[in-house]
Amino acid sequence: MSEQPAARVVVTAYNPQWPEEFERAADEIVGAFGSTLRAIHHIGSTAVPGLDAKPVIDLLAVVANVAALDERRAAMESLGYEVMGEFGIAGRRYFRRNDAVGTRTHQIHAFAEASPHVVRHIAFRDFLRAHPEEAQAYGELKRRLAAAHPLDIGAYMDGKDAFIKETEARALTWDMPKGTGSPGSK
Repeated sequence: MSEQPAARVVVTAYNPQWPEEFERAADEIVGAFGSTLRAIHHIGSTAVPGLDAKPVIDLLAVVANVAALDERRAAMESLGYEVMGEFGIAGRRYFRRNDAVGTRTHQIHAFAEASPHVVRHIAFRDFLRAHPEEAQAYGELKRRLAAAHPLDIGAYMDGKDAFIKETEARALTWDMPKGTGSPGSK
């Protein structure tokens, strides 16, 4: 039995088409998630203009009932998503989609409206959008980690952990300037 080769950790320059890719994916999900869907947000590094990122569109689906998504399995699979259940985070439903050669292209993190995970994801994104110097530092960190660990996604993720936790803590106490809004939401 042959072992599958490790996927390369690839970080690319910001692609201005990522918001459009988010919009297309979000439009697909509206029908698949049905009436439990309350909102869809573009999160992760591809949601921050100018930020270097792994070219994977992260979507945050806010739903009325996370368990109701378990009944939407066939609809998500028909869109090419792998249904992963909680996948390590209680109260989440996680879906991922790869392209024809097996490279990850999309991830959906679904949480109930009252989940603190909704707040933290949006706060982190909005903080980086409002602080381009922080986004640049994060992009540089990701580039260094991808170069140091090109075949070890675990080491890459571990290397980002302290930055993410520190920035997230600051983001959760940060007062977003009034009127700035949050583009990348449906």
